[in-house]
Amino acid sequence: MKINVINKRLSFILPLFLLIILSACEKKYQAPDHYAVDLFKDERQQGTAYIMNEEECFDGSELVIASSEVKLADSSKGRGKNFFLYKVRSGKVLKTIRDSVADYPFMFLSDQRLKLKNDSVYLYLKKLEGFRFIAAERNLKYQWLKAAPVYSVKKDK
Repeated sequence: MKINVINKRLSFILPLFLLIILSACEKKYQAPDHYAVDLFKDERQQGTAYIMNEEECFDGSELVIASSEVKLADSSKGRGKNFFLYKVRSGKVLKTIRDSVADYPFMFLSDQRLKLKNDSVYLYLKKLEGFRFIAAERNLKYQWLKAAPVYSVKKDK
């Protein structure tokens, strides 16, 4: 009788004991973060993008226009790259490489949404690269200079 009681207790305790031992012996891989050395910690700048100043924008662009009549005409979000189409109704050409006269109204493409102001702004444009289907459909020749912000036209006093 005593043997049956001991066997019953042992049959309950033994699986529980084995489960505890197996879970305690489980080896988990721990990444050796304390051994890692960051060789470029002084050079890395997260969350900051390079923004060109006015001189760099003027030198890097093929067409610079001062205009106050710029409106967002269309945008595309969803599959593929996001892009924005802007329409320029009129403006003053300050620099050009290819064309001596700009035909108004014309449209240009931008990869980013521009923060246009109500007053006159400088438009820094370069020749359109890629987007050939949109360019043919909308008669686009120019795109916004990457890393160029929107600068207001300064009035001379």
